[in-house]
Amino acid sequence: ADDQRMVADLREATADTIPGGEPPGLQELKSAVANTPNLARAFLALHHAYRRLDERLKTTEEAVSLDERGAASALLPYEEVRDFFHYKNNYVHSLDVAAEALSAELGLDGPEPVETVLERWLREKQGIGVTRSAEPDLLRRFDPAAGLLTLGAPQGPATRSFQMAYQIVAASLSDTVEMELGAAGFRSEGAAKVCRTALLNYAAGAMLLPYERFREAALATRHDTERLSLMFQTSLEQVFHRLSTLQRPGARGVPFYFVRVDQAGNITKRHSATRLQFARFGGTCPLWNVHDAFATPDKWLVQLAEMPDGVGYVSIAKGVVKPSGAYLQPDRRYALGLGCEVQYADSLVYAQGLDLKGPPARIGVSCRICERNDCSQRAFPPVDRAFEVLEHERRSVPFSLET
Repeated sequence: ADDQRMVADLREATADTIPGGEPPGLQELKSAVANTPNLARAFLALHHAYRRLDERLKTTEEAVSLDERGAASALLPYEEVRDFFHYKNNYVHSLDVAAEALSAELGLDGPEPVETVLERWLREKQGIGVTRSAEPDLLRRFDPAAGLLTLGAPQGPATRSFQMAYQIVAASLSDTVEMELGAAGFRSEGAAKVCRTALLNYAAGAMLLPYERFREAALATRHDTERLSLMFQTSLEQVFHRLSTLQRPGARGVPFYFVRVDQAGNITKRHSATRLQFARFGGTCPLWNVHDAFATPDKWLVQLAEMPDGVGYVSIAKGVVKPSGAYLQPDRRYALGLGCEVQYADSLVYAQGLDLKGPPARIGVSCRICERNDCSQRAFPPVDRAFEVLEHERRSVPFSLET
């Protein structure tokens, strides 16, 4: 799995840095990863540095008055953290096991509402009071001196529960988090800070959706995310995310990818335990059903899709709206995507009635590295392919790719 991820990253990096040239072929990249993995990692690190410099130059050109040091350096920590989870297969064993034990200690599998149990634990075990505020954009604010946790009242119960879970694991599992950070060896303090928050978010989700109980429920319901959301009193997004982390050795779940996209097409969350890899730069494929979810947020969209490597996926998409709590402040709208390879379709309630033998939607990672020659939805040519402008002919795509 690590080799496949590195090959995918190298393919995109080499295509990005050799425009118009002759990039190495897939077999060469596989050979490099297998025989010289340290050299491959060094090349990827060099490419990250190149991209950061490129972004910095663009930022300077577009707005000289910006504090360029802050604007550009902010890219580095998030890239480091993304790669940390990417190469861990989005599963952190020590933290997951500790969060599962903490969930049992809290008794989250009892009849009481999860929000009630968490609030009582904070009050009785950690001496932290909980209050609500009508501030529209507030999720959580903690005052250590006063021992007071303030939650956003406009947020739903699942969101408030998650924020309380975050506070609990921050106090209970800090040693485990710091151990993981120390082992990661981040190059900057900024990356360590970003990852600390990410690990606490991971632990909060693992506590609310404890591994074995959640995995068994997922298999029993054929991964019906709405039922799982009701059973564990969590949001759909939390369920989608948790399904993408079920990669415990000896007790693996179905390997899923999970993605969250905003209305501008920006991927704000991405995790994959499958062979599907997300583009590091640029937009996503317009033929992917996750983009259609904004138009019909009340409907579930299911798509049989095929990537250029021939691997088929059952792709699920659902639009979600997060209320702002104020008329003059717009709601946050996202599209959630979840999918697995076709070979696991029998484990999905969403594949019921889906013609798995029918023609799939031919999607790709992004136009900039897509291998398809005949896609009518191309926005621009791939960076590693020569193309010819059609002077005497006009089609939906105004150029042809050289084969």
